[in-house]
Amino acid sequence: MSFWDVVWFIIISFAFVAYLMMLFSIVGDLFRDSETSGFVKAIWLVALLFLPLLTALVYVIARGKGMAERTMTSRAAAQKQQEDYIKQVASSASPTDQIAQASALLDKGSISQSEFDTLKAKALAV
Repeated sequence: MSFWDVVWFIIISFAFVAYLMMLFSIVGDLFRDSETSGFVKAIWLVALLFLPLLTALVYVIARGKGMAERTMTSRAAAQKQQEDYIKQVASSASPTDQIAQASALLDKGSISQSEFDTLKAKALAV
């Protein structure tokens, strides 16, 4: 096996992996698109099965802009969900912690006994 055979194998392997990534991206976009009917999605999938390279090129040319927008929308929604979850977890203290904080405020004289009782009831209600 010569040096150029190895170089050619690397180039072909890279092109094949890039092609597979493009196909997975197209199939993922098809299923992510809620505006396209199931029948049209089936036609795209069958076309990808029988004429994969031509169909992939036509899909990227015809629906490339929408593909990018759907990907950005999906990523933004995932980011928002992650941030909401982190805020929820970070802000939720256990009832024991809440009561301990309220007790410390009561000991300092920052709150009254009735305010402490209210905070304690809220902590125990959660």
